[in-house]
Amino acid sequence: MGSSGDELATARIAERLLGMRANREVIPPDPNHCVRWHEHDYPSPIARWNYHPEYEIHLIRRGTGKFIVGDHIGTFEAGQVSLIGSGLPHDWVSDLEPGEVLVNRDAVIQFDGKWLEQCTGLIPELSEMSAVLEESSRGIEFLGPSAAQAAEQIEAMGASSGIQRLHHLLELFTVLARAPQEDRRYLADAWFKPELDSEAAAVVDIALEYLFSHHAGTARMSEAAQLVGMAEPTFSKYFKRSTGQNFSDLLRKLRIAHARRLLEQTDKAISEVCYEVGFSNLSNFNRHFLRETGQTPRDYRRHSPDLPPPVRT
Repeated sequence: MGSSGDELATARIAERLLGMRANREVIPPDPNHCVRWHEHDYPSPIARWNYHPEYEIHLIRRGTGKFIVGDHIGTFEAGQVSLIGSGLPHDWVSDLEPGEVLVNRDAVIQFDGKWLEQCTGLIPELSEMSAVLEESSRGIEFLGPSAAQAAEQIEAMGASSGIQRLHHLLELFTVLARAPQEDRRYLADAWFKPELDSEAAAVVDIALEYLFSHHAGTARMSEAAQLVGMAEPTFSKYFKRSTGQNFSDLLRKLRIAHARRLLEQTDKAISEVCYEVGFSNLSNFNRHFLRETGQTPRDYRRHSPDLPPPVRT
C-alpha cells in the first residue's frame, strides 16, 4: 500500500485486530432519562459493526459514505434517519480524507423494547409504535418529509431535558409510527438471522473495514483473510456466519451501491461509473446492476429524481 490513505486504513485495521472488540455493544443506562441520547465522532471506537438488544434511532448529521444493515448495503449522506431493530447488526463508514475526523457525525437514541412495552401497559396510546418496531427487525431508512421531521425531533431531544425531552421523544415516535410507506425504505431481508459471537464479529469488523476501503479497487478474500491471520476457508465461514452472505456477494453489493450514488449524483458516463466502482467490463456491470436493482444503469439514472441531466451515456 503506497498512499497515506492506505496507510491510515491499515493502521485502523491493525487497531481493530489488536483490540478484538466484540460486536455485542453494551448500552449503558442513563439514570436521568428513559432513553439514551448521545452523539459521537467518526472514526470512533463505537462506530463499528455491532448489534445490541436495544432499538436504535440513528441520525447522520454530516458527511457521506456507505452503510450496512443486516445484509443490506447502501450509501448515506447528511440527514439520513434510520430505525434499527433489536439484534440487527449495523455499521456506517464515512468517506474520509487521511487524518480527517467528523465531529459529532451521529446523533443516536437507544431504548429497551421491554421499557416501551411496560409504558404501553400504562399508556395505551403508545401501542401505535408496535407496528413500526416490528418492521424495524429489517431496519427502516426514513425518507423525505418524515426524515426531516424526525431529524428535527432528534436534535431537539439533545438540546432539552426533563419533560421537554420527553415531549420531543413522543413527537419523534409519532413521526416514525405515522410515516407513510413512500417515506420508508426497508433494508435487510426478512429472513436475515445471522449467528453472532464476539470472535466472528471481530473478524468481520476488520473485513468490512477492508471492503469499504478497497471495494473500488482489487479487493480479494485472500487479502482480507490474511489481515485477520486466517486461512481462506476459515475466514469464509466466519464471514458468512456474521453477515449472512458470502464475501463476494457483499463486495458486489457494495460496488452496486457506489454505482447507484454516482448515477444519481453525477453525469459521469455509465462506462466510467462501471470502472470507477471496480467492475472490469461493462457487460458484467450491467448484468449485476440489473440483478441487484431490477433496472439497467441507464433506466436507473433516467428514473432517479433530482439528477443533473446526463451529458454522456
